Amino acid sequence: MSVRRLSAGPPRSELIADAALSLLAERGMRGLTHRAVDEAAGLPQGSTSNHARTRLALLEAAVGRLAEREGAVLAPADLLSLPAAGRENREPVITTLALALHRYLTGDHRLLLVSRYELALEATRRPELRAYYDAAGARFREPLVALMRTLGSPEPQRHALSLVAWCEGLLFTCAAGSHHTPPPDEKTLRSGIRELLGGMLDDPQPAG
Repeated sequence: MSVRRLSAGPPRSELIADAALSLLAERGMRGLTHRAVDEAAGLPQGSTSNHARTRLALLEAAVGRLAEREGAVLAPADLLSLPAAGRENREPVITTLALALHRYLTGDHRLLLVSRYELALEATRRPELRAYYDAAGARFREPLVALMRTLGSPEPQRHALSLVAWCEGLLFTCAAGSHHTPPPDEKTLRSGIRELLGGMLDDPQPAG
């Protein structure tokens, strides 16, 4: 297993972080070593150690790269720039979310999910990594809170959490759980998101 080099050559730090993510997905946390990253990235021995001297530094590099690649797949900013989205028209949001989830569940993007689960579990054992992992994830939370506010949520923080929990549960079930194949199509995803938003935003909630 090796990370393919582009003709122009990506930065060495990117090669190392991408190789680390691939190793996490394919071999788990035990398979992530500096030497293995060098081999996977096609770099001279010692290159990874020069870039990330400790295991924690290597894990932090993987978390940072994971956030970049997830951002490219999920594109949370796109949800806020939808001109037709709002209280009376949720369909642009529903369509965009379904597309992002479907993109994540197909092709090589599924490897990102497995590597994220490995990093999340490791973060529960390493407080230093936990803080870094949470900070990287914050870039996705705030856009969703703003989105729920735009959709008319009276409790955007709580509803954003519910939306994240639903998406995370779906992704885990389809990538590593009992429904890992075949992934749901976009129509199915749109129906699920539509039902979720309708339940949160349309039905009156009892006080307390």
